[in-house]
Amino acid sequence: MVDVLQSERDALAGMDLEAIMGCAYDKYELCGRMDDTGASEIDEECRGLLDAARRLNEVNRQLRNLIAANVSARLEALTGSPALYRARSAAPAYAYTGARG
Repeated sequence: MVDVLQSERDALAGMDLEAIMGCAYDKYELCGRMDDTGASEIDEECRGLLDAARRLNEVNRQLRNLIAANVSARLEALTGSPALYRARSAAPAYAYTGARG
């Protein structure tokens, strides 16, 4: 997972859509495999790797958000009009996704 997340960061930096989609698929597959693993089967080394993966995923999420904000700003500048979609301010961002345990 750590390797996939590092590849995703490279793909995001290079704006390589095909690689980004490939990484998304790989993450989905790996999460499916990890879901089948019980907490008692995870040793300290694996916990460390999972923590590193969690941090890398958060960095990648922030990078994706920065890229999206930059694209939105550029589109607004080019079109001279605000974005068609604005998130409702009453609901916190990503509140609808729920939390994974």
